[in-house]
Amino acid sequence: MKKVALLALLGAGMLFAGTPFEKKGFLTTKWCAEHDLFADCRLESYHCGSGGCFRDWLPGEPEKMQLVLYVHDEGKIYSIKPAGVRVSDLLEKAANRNEVTIIGSLESDGKTIDAKKFKAPPPPKKSFFKGCL
Repeated sequence: MKKVALLALLGAGMLFAGTPFEKKGFLTTKWCAEHDLFADCRLESYHCGSGGCFRDWLPGEPEKMQLVLYVHDEGKIYSIKPAGVRVSDLLEKAANRNEVTIIGSLESDGKTIDAKKFKAPPPPKKSFFKGCL
């Protein structure tokens, strides 16, 4: 009886281990998410890691960018580890955008997502201002 129960638990664990982890939120840098700068995120934080860091950064130094997903419903920040996604695709299609879905697996620390795929919302529609200034 114990063996049957143990096999059932192992089978259930294997079943849940194969399910993808999916979170939807705002894709930005760690520095911007910690300082509540979402639409006004400074672009240098994508290169050297924080606001105003370009003053101390020297050309040729490695980038210090850390992408995160801020989930509004939870108020939680998840670090993104691009396992199956190109960083250039994330930056081009999803950076500084809301409603970005990251699909992958959650690491054991509970704060890092190994990103296998992502879904970005459609780009904003182009508009033309027809009013008087």
